Order: sequence, then structure tokens, then C-alpha cells
Amino acid sequence: MSKKIYVTGLGMISAIGINIEETLQSVTQLKSGIGKLNYIESRHKERVSVGEVKFSNIDLKNIASLSYPIRFTRTALLGIIAAKEAIRSANITDINSFKTGIISATSVGGMAVAENHYLDSLNIEKKGDFLNYINTLDCSDSTERIADSLGIKEFLSTISTACSSSANAIMLGARLIKHGILERVVVGGTDSLSRFTINGFLTLKILDETQCRPFDATRNGLNLGEGAGFIVLESEKAVKGKMILAQLTGYANSNDAYHQTSSSPNGEGAFIAMKKSLEMSGLRISSIDYINAHGTGTKLNDLSEGIAIERLFGNAIPPISSTKSFTGHTLAAAGGIEAVLSILAIQNNFIYPNLFFENAMPELHFKPETQLVNTKEINHVLSNSFGFGGNTSSLIFSRN
Repeated sequence: MSKKIYVTGLGMISAIGINIEETLQSVTQLKSGIGKLNYIESRHKERVSVGEVKFSNIDLKNIASLSYPIRFTRTALLGIIAAKEAIRSANITDINSFKTGIISATSVGGMAVAENHYLDSLNIEKKGDFLNYINTLDCSDSTERIADSLGIKEFLSTISTACSSSANAIMLGARLIKHGILERVVVGGTDSLSRFTINGFLTLKILDETQCRPFDATRNGLNLGEGAGFIVLESEKAVKGKMILAQLTGYANSNDAYHQTSSSPNGEGAFIAMKKSLEMSGLRISSIDYINAHGTGTKLNDLSEGIAIERLFGNAIPPISSTKSFTGHTLAAAGGIEAVLSILAIQNNFIYPNLFFENAMPELHFKPETQLVNTKEINHVLSNSFGFGGNTSSLIFSRN
């Protein structure tokens, strides 16, 4: 059994870049990826602002170096690109050199394709290419496509717990390593934009038609995004002689079950998740150098999370920001993308700015960072991912 969990590889694609290098360029240039829809046909095209990956599905298939005649959803393509980068980053040339698994999270699955062919599928006599996409609606399809592209066969699992999905995938991977079931796990998540999610969030009336402003008094909702983020977790045995990017030192999940979509007013679930992850890590509150907040920009989430942070940290609140002002809210992929960003913060010793923040929330005592802060050393980052239904998860990444 491995007592420690190491991170050896990172991969990410989002509205601010198709890889880690482009992502860092966008961050250092304070460049947000939020804009108007280009690749999805929607009657709300001019109304919503989203964090869209700036490539068509054909472009993504070429970027992923896929040539075999299989139909891929946008969700799967995004996941393959990020997962392949994570494997390259971890310098893994033989995927079967250790017992390796993959745990991928998604909430949309193949909905972006299925919604285009729904009426066709109701006609049992109709034939067409849409028949090749029927099985891709299942959330596990993207996991299987990613696993196939990497050559992983030992263990496959798919998690869908709304916006905490990727964080929970990372936790499950860590547990499998700790219990000796696997030695290496590719963990994270992928989600693509679709009319289904855009229309759903419009119905909830929590989309900002301009730029989201997490933790701002004038915040008016979130910007949906798409992308994928994966990290490679390895055991003490598998990591020997390899470059280590970080350790996963703490993690916890809770569920306050307050409401189907609303956060609890006192942030109970978020408070428990953060507190338990700190207890697992053995760190003091003062050891956390930066909080990568869930920070969606909605009225309820930011207040609930802010209250939970103040409950736990009191007067010793570390620097805080939400990177969703760069990428948009990528739903099930958010925890994976923000895990990558948290580890990059440790590697580069910087704290991300909370873009577009201007006005402090009167209910809270802290303000998020508004500039890219280069600091002496970032040793421990707390990353929050909170989902519908009160499913709340927190991860702590630490310098090795």
C-alpha cells in the first residue's frame, strides 16, 4: 500500500488554450477565454457568453491525432487531448509497466451529438450516420474512448456528480492507489458545451450574459465553459526515479443535501469538505498558501462558499481567486482543470487573478486577488469543487 500519492503528469484543454503551454500564456497575459458561441447552433447564440474551445470537432480530431474510423463526441475529443498530454507530461512510454487505470468524469456525456439526432432516432425506419452515435450518449463512452487512445485496460470508471465530478474522480484514484488496487491512475474529467446545458442553465436564470465576476457584489451568474483536465497519480513504487510535480496530501467529499441546485446558506457542505481535507493532510490552516475557489459567479454559490471559508479560516484567510473568470464553468471538468491550475500555481509560485472583480461583497470580509501575484513560494493549494445537490469536494495539493 502506498502512503503517499504523487502527481507526475498534467494535461488540459479549455477556452484559454489547447495545452499547458498555451494555458500559461493566457494566464500571464490575463487573457480570458469568455466569448460568444461559434460551434454550437443555438437560438441564444448572441445572448450567452461562454468559455468555448476555439476549434471545431474536425480540428480537435486532428489535434488528438485520431485517424481511425470511429465517431467521437466533442466530450471524448477534449478528454483524449488532455489525457494524452498528461501521459506525455508524466513521461510514460509503456502504459502497462504498472497496473494503470483511468477515472474520468463527465456530466454532459454525448449530449452535444444526441440532441442533434433526437428526432431522427424516434423514427425506427430512418437510416443515417446518426445511428453510429447512439451509444455515445452514455457518459461512459468518453471514458472508453480516452482509455482506448491511451491503451488502458486494467481499470475504467466514470463519475458523474455534477460540478464536483472531476474532484471525486481524483479522490477515487487516490484511494485505489492507497489500497494497492492500482499503481497509477489517470484522473480528471471532460465536458463539452451543448444546447441542453445552455438551455438548462438559462432556465435556472443563473447565466451572466457578459463576463462572470466571481465574489463581486454585482455578480450576476456564471459563464458555461467546456474543456478537459487530467492529472496522473502514481504510487511510491511507480514514481521511483521520476520527476514529481506535486503530492495530493488531502481530500474530502461531503453532501449537505440542502437543495437540488442551491448551496446551503451557511456553506455547511463546503465547510466540512475543506475541514476534512485539511485534517487528512495534517496541515494547519496557516499552511494553505492559496485557495482556488469554486467561485462560479452566482449569487448563492459565492456567498455560501465565502461564508464557509470565513467559518474555517477566521482571520487567517489566505489569498483567494476563482479561475472560472478565465475558463468559464466547465461543469464536470472543472475539478480536473482546476487541479491542473493548482499544481501549476505551485510549480510557478503564482496566484491567479480573479478577473473582472471590482466591488467587494458586503457579506464577506475578504476580497479575491485581482492581479497575477508572483510570490516567494506556494507550498500548499486548496482547490474547491462544489456540485448541485450539495455534493462538495476539496483537494489539497502540496509541493513535494
